[in-house]
Amino acid sequence: MAESLQIGEETFPAAAVLPLLAQHLLLPQLRREVIIDRALTDIDCSDEEKGLAYQGFCDRQKLSSDEHKQAWLAYHAMTSEQLETLALRELKLQKFKTQTWGNQINSDFLEHKQRFDRLIYSLIRTQDGGLAQELYFRIQDEPDCFSQLAQTYSEGVEAERGGLLGPVTLDVPHPNLAKLLSISQPGQLHPPMRIGEWIVIVRLEKFLPAQLDDNIRQRLLDMRFQDWLKTEMQKNPIQLV
Repeated sequence: MAESLQIGEETFPAAAVLPLLAQHLLLPQLRREVIIDRALTDIDCSDEEKGLAYQGFCDRQKLSSDEHKQAWLAYHAMTSEQLETLALRELKLQKFKTQTWGNQINSDFLEHKQRFDRLIYSLIRTQDGGLAQELYFRIQDEPDCFSQLAQTYSEGVEAERGGLLGPVTLDVPHPNLAKLLSISQPGQLHPPMRIGEWIVIVRLEKFLPAQLDDNIRQRLLDMRFQDWLKTEMQKNPIQLV
């Protein structure tokens, strides 16, 4: 086992490494990884899974030859055994998430579905209240002119798309605008309203309800994991002894 750390021409005894980690705010990250390693201890993987995980890691890191692998190991000051452990860690972490919270994802989705729902809406923004009123009445009389009026008069980036924005989740628009859109029906046009420095005209175009697909399932697993990790870090404070 190494008794010192050498960086360039400077050598640090093992006893000096811990203060260095603390000084450069690296101990919280080390704590995080130690807690995760502890949780993954009993997660088993087959030989086939290990081989696929190792090959996948090498592909992502572009370690296509022994020369590349040796250079990567030297850069990270790691051994081949540590590389194999690291390559398998992502798979074991995913297994841990699925085994721990996989049976709760359906109920989590129902609870948090609104944050995954998406919508498409049209927007015109201006700082001229009189113009906003005029444009609103024109759109009321001729709904199809929204895009053209947005290109001509809207003062935001949406003008380039004829006022069309989305698909986005409800956490993207301004909170007041999101609240309005959340209770709107497709095609519903709202009178000018002030949001910050702007006066906006908005119309909901399409509502896209979320489906529990692989992407959302993974996001829900990650949410559960992050909540668990936050609790574990609070339960395991860093102490220098």
